[in-house]
Amino acid sequence: MSIAVAFLFLLIFARFFQVQITQGEKLRYRALDQWTREIPIVAERGKILDANGVVLADNSPSWSVFVRPNAVKDKDATAAALGKIFDLNSSALAEKLRTTKVSEITLARHVAKDKTDELDKMDLPGVYYARDNTRVYPHGNMLSRVIGFTSTDNMGLTGLEKFYDKYLAGISGEIAYETDLVGAEVEGKAYYLPATDGMDLRLTIDYSIQAVAEGAMEKLYEQYSPVTAQVIVLDPQNFDILAMAESPSYDLNDVPRDDPETLNALSRNNLISDIYEPGSTFKIVTAAANIEEYMRGNTAAFSLSHIFNSSRTRTVDGTTVKCWSNHANGKHSHQTLAEALNNSCNPCFTDIALSLGKETFYDYLEKFNFGKPTGIDFSGEAQGMLLAESAVRACDLARIGFGQTVAVTALQLACAGAAAVNGGYYYQPRLVKEIRTPDGAISEKIPVSLKNRTISEEASKALATLLEGVVEKGSGSKAYIEGYKVAGKTGTAQKFENGAIAQGKYVSSFLGFFPADRPQYLALVIVDEPQGAYYGSVVAAPAAREIFQGIIDAKDIQPYETR
Repeated sequence: MSIAVAFLFLLIFARFFQVQITQGEKLRYRALDQWTREIPIVAERGKILDANGVVLADNSPSWSVFVRPNAVKDKDATAAALGKIFDLNSSALAEKLRTTKVSEITLARHVAKDKTDELDKMDLPGVYYARDNTRVYPHGNMLSRVIGFTSTDNMGLTGLEKFYDKYLAGISGEIAYETDLVGAEVEGKAYYLPATDGMDLRLTIDYSIQAVAEGAMEKLYEQYSPVTAQVIVLDPQNFDILAMAESPSYDLNDVPRDDPETLNALSRNNLISDIYEPGSTFKIVTAAANIEEYMRGNTAAFSLSHIFNSSRTRTVDGTTVKCWSNHANGKHSHQTLAEALNNSCNPCFTDIALSLGKETFYDYLEKFNFGKPTGIDFSGEAQGMLLAESAVRACDLARIGFGQTVAVTALQLACAGAAAVNGGYYYQPRLVKEIRTPDGAISEKIPVSLKNRTISEEASKALATLLEGVVEKGSGSKAYIEGYKVAGKTGTAQKFENGAIAQGKYVSSFLGFFPADRPQYLALVIVDEPQGAYYGSVVAAPAAREIFQGIIDAKDIQPYETR
């Protein structure tokens, strides 16, 4: 009997502990909620700034208006007054005030101060307003596909606004006033729970470079009427994203929310989320693998002085690979690797891939992180498309060597290109480098992260020199800037639709960097379905030159002869 009594008291004590200690605060809040009217104190959303402190996303003061139907004394008069101020259907609002079962109605969000001034003059019982914030973007459509936008209640929906929402959002507070049973305010104590404002993001993006990139893409879009014109600019020394621009874009202050199809198309970051066959820009990776293997003593690799077969075609597994040139009058004959890059001759890179073999070539595709996400701090990153090594035939390998039968994101290719020419270091790209408190103190740093090595510094240096030749005297000549050691590779890829070549549809591109001997800036320009011209050398390379020249001017970079 005594054991049963002791057990009973133990159960009572456990319940007492749960109610008073474990759930005490929650239950006290629920009791308070039944006898109070809460006015929210909206946390200010954190700002988004570029690497140098230029504000890219900010807040503008606004107000939200609420109605407590039970506390409204004259519902028709109140509805008429509110309808006039906020341009609402007064009759429908009056009916809602009479019939609704909810304790509170949100009448309007993000209203201007002049509207709340009118409410103050009317002194309507049951109607109140609270401070809110309206998200504003000082530079309109700049970085629209990167920054993203928020919902009407300031929750991140796309882009960095979504990915870093837990830092940006903050925690709202409230002021609670005592009320009677029907929700009318009575004399009494006010309870104050302060808001915690959101944290600020300091990006790797450089406003001055972004502005140059945006201008170049708008110019491309106007000139060639493509589906899109895109560019990514990064720092090859740590893979910080310095700019991401795409045209067409849209004004973040005027989001087309009533047109979901258009909104989805314009807000999608194609540089990160879409894949495409890269074409000849991929030859950078093939050349990198060959040079590294040759320097390691692999006899299957070709030396820099090797002369490739001058035939225009190669036949592999019954599939014919052709050069874009007809090789007439001795064109593309007696080519070294440097000349093969200059001329962008497909058969030479077929030879390299087949000679290295599937196992070795796939080892390099793995090192350059194809077929998997880069890990950038952004939602919706695609992983690309890479055939399983076990399923690759010789004809597949031959085409992968010059950028077909493989699909990549622009970000993957830009990172691979950077890792091929920066000494062989592959980093995880990032868009945000610091998270700061509202008073400017650093709360968290996003570190530069080295993922792996791709090739040796010696091989990387040799490759960069060859790519400098492509710009000096090869297909990338329209990216040349006197005195600045610009290097790069053009690309012109036919598009495939439903498994077949889409006639007349091309992706023009150029992957370039400078200075070639120690790359500081790398840009990948991609133009999807340009009209009137389609070669990467004609369409994309000049745009890269414009961007590089803009960077030179903005950063006051001196020619190498004067250093």
